[in-house]
Amino acid sequence: MSDEVAPGYVRVRLDLSYDGSEFSGWAKQAGGRRTVQGEIEDALRTVTRSGDVSYELTVAGRTDAGVHARGQVAHVDLPREIWAAHHDKLLKRLAGRLPRDVRVWALREAPSGFNARFSAIWRRYAYRVTDNPGGVDPLLRNHVLWHDWPLDVDAMNAAAERLLGEHDFAAYCKKREGATTIRTLQELSLERGADGIITATVRADAFCHNMVRSLIGALLFVGDGHRGPEWPGKVLAAGVRDSAVHVVRPHGLTLEEVGYPADELLAARNKEARNKRSLPVGGGCCG
Repeated sequence: MSDEVAPGYVRVRLDLSYDGSEFSGWAKQAGGRRTVQGEIEDALRTVTRSGDVSYELTVAGRTDAGVHARGQVAHVDLPREIWAAHHDKLLKRLAGRLPRDVRVWALREAPSGFNARFSAIWRRYAYRVTDNPGGVDPLLRNHVLWHDWPLDVDAMNAAAERLLGEHDFAAYCKKREGATTIRTLQELSLERGADGIITATVRADAFCHNMVRSLIGALLFVGDGHRGPEWPGKVLAAGVRDSAVHVVRPHGLTLEEVGYPADELLAARNKEARNKRSLPVGGGCCG
């Protein structure tokens, strides 16, 4: 599939963040629901004085309703004359037009071969949870989950180690027709901070729908003693959804960063990421 920028257009990379509390996710939806993509595209159309013409954003990772982002990346193809006329003022104008719960921090012409979604080599999320018996700090209530059982972080990390690597994560994903659930989980670790908040760092080449929140749900079940550290790996190996794996609430989840290769490798990664993956015959997992 070709991803060439049309003649007369320039591809622009946007680095952005948002508080997902009041959004119905990233992607535009019918029925007038408020979305991050919708807000940014509306603002972009207004500040470039483009009338009824809309320039569609492509994003590194679509986030669900209630999920936040600190290091989201998107791209948009703009007519070269629009970019030339507005690029030096665009950032400040967007800041004046966008609502306060979404910000664009950087706008720049993307290198050749760049695609915000397909050129990415990893996405890093953080999920934050507290087991403080008093609950969540009211100032953090939209960003931290309260779990009302004491959590053993060492047990959760022992369970997490069994999930690392390339596997079919069908047991932890909401299946989408025609989409693979094979992913490479590069990092899954948890650390309790001085404030008592436990931060789970989850990094993979890509994620399938509900994967992070399902993984955290399984690890919480280990952390509070309902299951042993071997259980999440057994669920993964079984390859089917387990009713005991809960998809935790979205507000504890933040997309922290998206990684890309060196500029000269962008086009190759763009092409490679579009190939549907399969596991080697006889490839095991998670003993």
